[in-house]
Amino acid sequence: MLRNGLYLGLLILQSACSASAFSTELPLTVKQKLLKLAIPETAIGVYVQEIGANQPIVAVNADSAMNPASVMKLLTTYAGLELLGPAYTWPTMLYANGKLTEGVLYGDLVIKGYGDPKLDLENFWLLIHRLYQTGLQEIKGNLILDSTHYDIPNDDPSEFDGQPYRTYNILPEALLVNYRTSTIHLFPQSEKNSVHVVIDPLPDSLQVQNNLKLTQGACGDWRNLLTIDVIAGKEDRNDFTIILNGNFSKQCGKQSYLLSLQDSAIYTRDLFKRLWAQQGGVFHGDVVVGQAPQSLMPLKIYQSPPLADIIRGINKFSNNIAARQLYLTLGTGDVVSNNSPATLAKSDAVMRQWLTTKRLNFPELLVENGSGLSRKERISARHMGQILLAAFNSPVMPEFVSSLPIAAVDGTLKNRFTDTPIKGMAHMKTGALNDVRALAGYLLDKMGRRVIVVFFVNHEQAGQSRIAMDMLVQWVYSRQ
Repeated sequence: MLRNGLYLGLLILQSACSASAFSTELPLTVKQKLLKLAIPETAIGVYVQEIGANQPIVAVNADSAMNPASVMKLLTTYAGLELLGPAYTWPTMLYANGKLTEGVLYGDLVIKGYGDPKLDLENFWLLIHRLYQTGLQEIKGNLILDSTHYDIPNDDPSEFDGQPYRTYNILPEALLVNYRTSTIHLFPQSEKNSVHVVIDPLPDSLQVQNNLKLTQGACGDWRNLLTIDVIAGKEDRNDFTIILNGNFSKQCGKQSYLLSLQDSAIYTRDLFKRLWAQQGGVFHGDVVVGQAPQSLMPLKIYQSPPLADIIRGINKFSNNIAARQLYLTLGTGDVVSNNSPATLAKSDAVMRQWLTTKRLNFPELLVENGSGLSRKERISARHMGQILLAAFNSPVMPEFVSSLPIAAVDGTLKNRFTDTPIKGMAHMKTGALNDVRALAGYLLDKMGRRVIVVFFVNHEQAGQSRIAMDMLVQWVYSRQ
């Protein structure tokens, strides 16, 4: 009996030791793949930990400060959910600066923004619809746009990579309508042997030259088979001509390409005039960038969708500008009661204080804008893993996890892990910059255990590292 009890005790001890053991070595298959890709282990950071365990399963170079690219959005969105709450909304204030009589405003309409990250085409239409429902029908004065809630540097949108018209380079604005974006829709028309081009919205100041040729081959990487040149007008820099050249296969079906061209004032004026006229409204004036008089009472307050909805777009589709505007909101909180301008310094201070209250000490952490679209941002794989652990044990866990792309199902993982057991079993955020690749999130393994996986690559060969990342995820899923 004593012998049996001793044997049982040894088994329990062995099991406990196995559960707490961890490795500083990568799985052999992953190690060999990185070697073949000429990516040294010093250029990666890996952290794998089962939720509920005391130690990681794998930790390789996990304490090195690394660029996480868009995986930094995990920190921003988790902080937003805890600091602001899943139901948080951004107001956009509309004021009548003048006499309003029988539906006619003898004065200016003022719109003041507070950083709504989702004042897109549909929501801006809804704002205008609700404005019309107040009884306002005619505006004799101008449209005044107030973006003074942001006190941030006036940066150059081309500074990051020399692509000022690409939508990922849009800079934050307290009143940002539809991300200042025009969407180029491409439709193959086999019966006409042509490519039909539709731009939405299409302002009066935008012209299109369509020289695309329809082809019959495989679609492939269709973006690399066409060129889109943007030429600004000589007299008015907000007048643009878009020239489309190259080939587009009928096998591609409908595709879309996004550009951000006009400055915010011109873009908002043109869109406002069009949507206001659709409601039946009349507008006689022009657009002016200004500031709302403090004495005015709002004619209408439009509220954004809740934060829980907005972070789905941030994480599933890696929306940089929405992430940046969320990050700026962290420093101000409730803008109605705290009407001080938003600054990057305020957001950084609030973020670090929040981490301190959670007993998370990240000395290497560097956040430039909260989106990961940065050459400066840094965090270690271990600390990103700790963020994911803390989020899983947070009251906002359901909203946070559901905002992440699902393997082989949606978002930036829609075409990844297809035809593998990982399909539907992982919620993970991807990240990509030149010389940077990253993957981080949650995996439900074949034994039903929830596991956190973080994999950073900072190397000139990072663009080739996806296969090694996927091999690690599949190893974690299949382990005993």
